[in-house]
Amino acid sequence: MFPVLHGLLCFYAMCFGHIARCQEEETGKRYICRAIPINSDTSCPVTLLPELNAGGQEEELRNTVMQLRETILQQKETIVNHLGTINELTTKLSLCESASDDGKFDSAGSWSKDNKNTMGDVPRDPNDTIDTLGKTMQSLKDRLENLEQQQQRANSSGAAFPGELRDLLQRRLGDLERQLLRKVNNLEEEKTVLMNQTATHRLKTESTLNTLVTRINQLEKGTGGDFKSPEQFKLSLPLRTNYLYGRVTKSLPEMYAFTICMWIKSSASPGIGTPFSYGVPGQANEIVLIEWGNNPIELLIDDKVAQLPLSVRDGRWHHICITWTTRDGTWEAYQDGEKLGVGDNLAPWHPIKAGGAIILGQEQDVVGGRFDATQAFVGELSQLNIWDRVLKPTEIQTMANCSVYISGNVISWSEQTVEVFGRGASKLPLEMCADRVPNA
Repeated sequence: MFPVLHGLLCFYAMCFGHIARCQEEETGKRYICRAIPINSDTSCPVTLLPELNAGGQEEELRNTVMQLRETILQQKETIVNHLGTINELTTKLSLCESASDDGKFDSAGSWSKDNKNTMGDVPRDPNDTIDTLGKTMQSLKDRLENLEQQQQRANSSGAAFPGELRDLLQRRLGDLERQLLRKVNNLEEEKTVLMNQTATHRLKTESTLNTLVTRINQLEKGTGGDFKSPEQFKLSLPLRTNYLYGRVTKSLPEMYAFTICMWIKSSASPGIGTPFSYGVPGQANEIVLIEWGNNPIELLIDDKVAQLPLSVRDGRWHHICITWTTRDGTWEAYQDGEKLGVGDNLAPWHPIKAGGAIILGQEQDVVGGRFDATQAFVGELSQLNIWDRVLKPTEIQTMANCSVYISGNVISWSEQTVEVFGRGASKLPLEMCADRVPNA
């Protein structure tokens, strides 16, 4: 572009020189200056033209100079714009090439470092320059689009996601998950504690109310409620509901063996229900004696089950005793002083836990509560005693035939230690022992 402008300037300069020289040789004559080859005659061939006045010649020269000046300014502005565009595109191309980590793209619109740098081969013709710049700009635009698409695919696939950051996030998620589990466990424990406290409070309230109701009934009947002796009473539960039951105010200590004896009378069908249950926090079925439906009487220890060969659904009084020891989980079942069954492997080496609730007439789903009416005991029971050892067969037989009464060293049947709950449940005087013996 610069050589073209330089030739135009030289052309007009030569013309101005020839005009001046010819005017000095022949005043009043006008000549036309033209370019001649280098090797031709250097003399000044002159072609005479009609004479012009000085004012018209100056005006024409002035217009020509102004047009040339405008053309030069326009060309200069175009060149500056092209240079700025070239510099900007070159900078973008350098950034794109450095961002691609010196990679080579394929022929489908990709680029390679081996491709020829067309920025250094711009033609000298202005029209060719514009066309070349347009193609270069389009090529750079395509390359930029390809780079952006590849970066987006890399981000979406996770290939560009740093491994260390991913591991850090995984560890953080693991920590949050463990914290959440601990929080859930704490909430479950708090829920259990609150339920136990609520059940205990409810039991105390019901006990107080039932004591008042019982005392009122006794005063209305003109009786003082006193029995011949503390153990000479029975607990009557006449209906199969989830609100009639008795509760022993004492609890059990930790034990490695026990004997449970009681007098029981029932004609309920099917199954007499649950005459005895002992639940502790975390295990509502620590010790349970139950006959549910048409199943035989079962003994549960730590939710482990053994079936007992006992039958007491004839509406008569029966004396039953159950012994168990943690050594090999050995158990024995007595009815009316006779051993009817023996077994082992019932919760072996499991110690009976302390601090639970003893419920008479209901099976516990939580400590001291959540009873099921279908498992409720219907009938009468009396003289429940518990020892922390295995009684001898002779001891059990003497109690069953009314020869002697032996109080339990852990739980002793007493009117002061048994609370009654629910309208309809009551404490009544117990028949004479001779009247309870089946063979009498």
